[in-house]
Amino acid sequence: NEGRGYVLRRIMRRAMRHAHILGAAEPLMHRLVPTLVQEMGEAYPELRRAEPVITETLRQEEERFRRTLGRGMTLLEEATAELSEGGVLPGETAFKLYDTYGFPLDLTQDAVRAKGVTVDLEGFDAAMKRQKDQAREAWTGSGQVAAAAEWFALRDRLGPTAFVGYDTTEATGETLSIVVEGVETDRLPAAATGQVLFDRTPFYAESGGQAGDVGEVEWDGGRGRILDTQKQAGDLHVHVLEVTEGELVPGARVRLAVDAERRTATRANHSATHLLHAALRNVLGPHVSQKGQMVDGERIRFDFSHGQPLTPDEIDRIEAEVNAVVRQNLPAETKDMAPQEAIEAGAMALFGEKYGDVVRVLTLGHALEGEGAYSVELCGGTHVARTGDIALFKIVSEGGVAAGVRRIEALTGEAARRWLLDQAQVARSLAEQFKVPVAEVGARVEALEAQRRKLEKELAEAKRQLAMGGGGGAAAAGPEEIAGVQVLARVMDGVGGKDLRPIAEEFKKQVADGIIALIGVAEGKAAVTVAVTGAAKDRFAAPDLAKAAVVAMGGQGAGGRPDFAQGGAPDGAKAEEGLAAIKAAIAG
Repeated sequence: NEGRGYVLRRIMRRAMRHAHILGAAEPLMHRLVPTLVQEMGEAYPELRRAEPVITETLRQEEERFRRTLGRGMTLLEEATAELSEGGVLPGETAFKLYDTYGFPLDLTQDAVRAKGVTVDLEGFDAAMKRQKDQAREAWTGSGQVAAAAEWFALRDRLGPTAFVGYDTTEATGETLSIVVEGVETDRLPAAATGQVLFDRTPFYAESGGQAGDVGEVEWDGGRGRILDTQKQAGDLHVHVLEVTEGELVPGARVRLAVDAERRTATRANHSATHLLHAALRNVLGPHVSQKGQMVDGERIRFDFSHGQPLTPDEIDRIEAEVNAVVRQNLPAETKDMAPQEAIEAGAMALFGEKYGDVVRVLTLGHALEGEGAYSVELCGGTHVARTGDIALFKIVSEGGVAAGVRRIEALTGEAARRWLLDQAQVARSLAEQFKVPVAEVGARVEALEAQRRKLEKELAEAKRQLAMGGGGGAAAAGPEEIAGVQVLARVMDGVGGKDLRPIAEEFKKQVADGIIALIGVAEGKAAVTVAVTGAAKDRFAAPDLAKAAVVAMGGQGAGGRPDFAQGGAPDGAKAEEGLAAIKAAIAG
């Protein structure tokens, strides 16, 4: 909640609230982007490049804030309802608006100023301080501050790690430092694990969404396993090393070997993400922008900006594009360039990312239509030699992870082939079970689903008829009179919450002026439905009666309209107590 993004959101939300007050019924600010680009695009050329992303982000932000504004303003109105001019809004309430609903303090002050109300700033500051202290304790308790200082000190003393892994998976190097539990040490014995720095390494350190390499290390008299490689202090490659034989000491010459099979799979997955990014923009539009990724030797996870789920047709087109470029089997080209030079040459930079004086530019494939490359991006990761090394690309899932952000998970090469084989085996098993050809499995499943829906509908109707007719005894009795009101109250075993509403609507025909209170019990839980009809609506509110039943059965509350409300409770065994609570509330 700090930094330029947070400040920008505060400014935007302030403007959005004023637009709302002025009567703007639809999102407004994204329509101002062309003017922004016209005025500032020459000084800030990244605005022109990112115009579609900025427009879409603004639109989604305003839509989200409108929903937030509605919820927050309801809370604010409730909190200020009993405050007269000169009153003070509690700081805790203002902080809740800020922390839960994203209302900056100045926005809350603006909203209450019109009523002549002020905000308890000391209470707000105290609540803010408590939260910051808790967050600081949680963060520093992990040792991150101390660790960062240690690594920067080592970087100043030892210099950067020379990475030679773009061209090889094996190299020799010298052991420069061994760190165990944040403390530099002079030995790493057998069975111990520590963080080790070498002067040069073929091991890629986790960065840019690519997982760190694993592999083996040997030295005279010993050997070990590299379990992970992390980047610290900008350009130190820190190897998490477990000694399996002998003892490692600073100064020892080592032979380093990356797990070549895992590196090959990681390269394929990383290169595939670049093709995926280009395909997403081609199929969905230029507003798509990478929001995060993780690639390793097993799979791809790629997050991107998009406001709605992908359709099956869109997923199919994206897969088809990526695989078409894979089949081109063209060499991957990498060049080291100055950032501005790379961007002017057509390389895609991630908006908001920081780049060094020299960047690595990766070019993959040829455009499927027209001239030029298919994908040109800035990237420091390891990649395939040719697009054909990816072999096969398959999307296995797509879903939302945050507002306006979607996630695709995908596989390449052998992992993709095995996944497809597993899917084929599922289809064959279903075909054997249904005793139909594989090609007819889909139709058979659709027929069974239609049959299931038909049976569910018939069962629901049977339950309704049984409930309407009662089962004899008290359940079959008609309405009773309580406090001068006709009340039809029943417990219905085996009836879930979704089935209570139509039953209540049917009972309204019998009780045109009164109260219908139904409690359905299914799978041990209770569902409550209360309907109030006729003149009874002037005396009773359905949510209040439903809440009385829910609380009596161990639940929290209920909601709905004054004439119709529903709720749920965890203990269906207390259904009769729930009905009794409703009757008691009616009786007063």
